[in-house]
Amino acid sequence: MKKRVFIVHGWGGFPDEGWFPWLSKKLKEKGFVVEVPEMPDTDNPKIETWTGHLQKIVGNCDENTFFVGHSIGCQTIMRYLEKLPENEKAGGAVFAASWLTLSNIDSEEERMTSSPWLNTPIDFEKAKKRAGKFICIFSDDDPYVPMENMGLFSKKLGADVIIEKNKGHFSGDEGIMELPIALKMVLKLAE
Repeated sequence: MKKRVFIVHGWGGFPDEGWFPWLSKKLKEKGFVVEVPEMPDTDNPKIETWTGHLQKIVGNCDENTFFVGHSIGCQTIMRYLEKLPENEKAGGAVFAASWLTLSNIDSEEERMTSSPWLNTPIDFEKAKKRAGKFICIFSDDDPYVPMENMGLFSKKLGADVIIEKNKGHFSGDEGIMELPIALKMVLKLAE
C-alpha cells in the first residue's frame, strides 16, 4: 500500500508557498503520494471548516498516512486526529512552527481569528492515540511562537522537539524554500 503525506499550510498560506513544493517533490521522488490541499478561507481560518476539509481530502486514514503541518496547519491536524474513529490511526505527524500560545498578535482581526484556536481545548490523549508519533520543529527566532510551546508539545503529545537556528516562522516570506529536517523526519516516521 502506498504511503501518503498531507502537507497542511498555515494561516494566510497556500499550497505553493515556501518549502511545501520542495518537500512535496522530494517525497514524491521517494515514492510517496503527496497532497498539499488549499485550505478554505485561508485569511480567516475556522476550526470546523479546516478540520472538515482535511477529513474530506484524507478519506480513510491508516498507518500509511502521514501529516506535515505548518503553524495553524499543525493545530488543524491535531484537531482532525482527535476526531478520528478508534479504528483509524495515522502513521505520524511532523509539525513546523506549531503553537498553543502566540506572540505578536497585534490587530483586533488577528486576535479574533486566533482566539478560537487558542481557547478551544484539544484532546491531546485522543490525538496521541490516533497518530504513531509527533515530531515538532521550532526556530529559535520565531516571532510568533514563544519557546514555551516546545515544552507544551513535548509534555502534551510526547513529541520529539527539534530546534532550528534562524528560520523565523518557517515561511516563504522569510526565504525558507527548503526544509531538509522536515523531509528527514517524515522519512524517519515512515520507515
